[in-house]
Amino acid sequence: MHRCRSAYQPERPTRPFEANKRIREESMSDQRTAGKAWVMVALLFGFMMINFADKVIVGLAGVPIMTDLQLTPKQFGLVGSSFFFLFSVSAIVTGFLVDRIHSKWALLAMGLIWALVQFPMLGKVGIETLIVCRIVLGAGEGPAYPVALHATYKWFPDDRRALPGAIISQGASIGVIIVVPILTWIITNYSWHYAFGSLGVVGLLWVLLFAIFGEEGPDVAARSAKADTLDRLPYRSLLLSPTNLASWCSYFGAYFGLALVLSWFTPWLIKALGFSQSVAGQLTALPFLVGFFVVIGGGWVSESMMRRGYSSRAARGVLTGAALIVGGLALLAAPFVASVALKIVLVLIGVALPSIVYPISPAILAEITPPSQRGAMLGINSAVGTSAGIIAPYLMGSVIEGAASTVEGYSLGFSICGVVTLVGGVIGLLFLRPESQRARFDIVKSAAVQAT
Repeated sequence: MHRCRSAYQPERPTRPFEANKRIREESMSDQRTAGKAWVMVALLFGFMMINFADKVIVGLAGVPIMTDLQLTPKQFGLVGSSFFFLFSVSAIVTGFLVDRIHSKWALLAMGLIWALVQFPMLGKVGIETLIVCRIVLGAGEGPAYPVALHATYKWFPDDRRALPGAIISQGASIGVIIVVPILTWIITNYSWHYAFGSLGVVGLLWVLLFAIFGEEGPDVAARSAKADTLDRLPYRSLLLSPTNLASWCSYFGAYFGLALVLSWFTPWLIKALGFSQSVAGQLTALPFLVGFFVVIGGGWVSESMMRRGYSSRAARGVLTGAALIVGGLALLAAPFVASVALKIVLVLIGVALPSIVYPISPAILAEITPPSQRGAMLGINSAVGTSAGIIAPYLMGSVIEGAASTVEGYSLGFSICGVVTLVGGVIGLLFLRPESQRARFDIVKSAAVQAT
């Protein structure tokens, strides 16, 4: 006769070896996740390398392009600005899209567009073809940085995002540093047409690698539908918050200088300072080399300050604002020095030091934005900031064309850039206050939860 078992049975104690096994399995899982996270960082680092190589090629080949196509400075400025015509719109649209689809597919689509649009440059082209291809390329590259960060943030918690964000950001600098000497050699010994084509081939190789090794971050599966609904804020509140508006202004101020470098740094070295195409091509890597150390160092300093208990305002807001202010002052000082070497140094400080905004500004927005809206907000932030690229290259071309001399035109153009950068820095210094902004948003979200 079987004895009836009680409906209540105490939970059997976990045996020591079972507990140790569970701990080992969790540790191995964490290690595998961390490994995959850094594989994604490496792939997206390469993604940004190609991104900025595609951007800088027009400026690097600027003088040969102007000579072959018989372009005026204003026309060449239009070519530089055309890249940004759909850049911002695409960043916003894709930002909302990646809140609903896996980032991997958006990244693959962008990489494929970048590669394919380079190949028409292999043939004989006019200014119309050049502008159309740059517009399409800009539409494909507009969402690149925010989507790359959005994909990365799925793998890292808030207090560990600054360093991987800085590494991905500086794929741009490393890409230019590595690619510029190669592209300069191709331009000098063959043709600027072949330089464009080589970028297309590299782009296709990256698409293949990412299709094989790219993965979606684990936080995608972790969000429940209910939590996703409750953890949202009105976009009006997010967009009009002082911290968000200050982020836009600081990003715009930094990107104004970058847009000038992309289109006009090499022509400035040749036309205003008298360097040859080959030497100027090598020097074109300098802003990106300096920017690499600024961004990696700044990202490390910001993350270290956060871990040591400094406020986000100090570790992110003050650091960003101060960098832009120093950069703006350096650009304003550059026209007043006679030494060519010192002039280059001041311009390098002016355009490279503000680049600290690229990893820190998105980290600020990720800090105050619900995860379900992060992709859209990062896209909008990038769109507003990079809209400086529509203005800066064409404005510089117009100033050069209208100036009494080429040297005076470049000097005035960089001075205007200095003012824009300085203003962006002052606004950032005063109004980038992520912690107080997040506290206000938390009150709004708590009220929404209580109302449900």
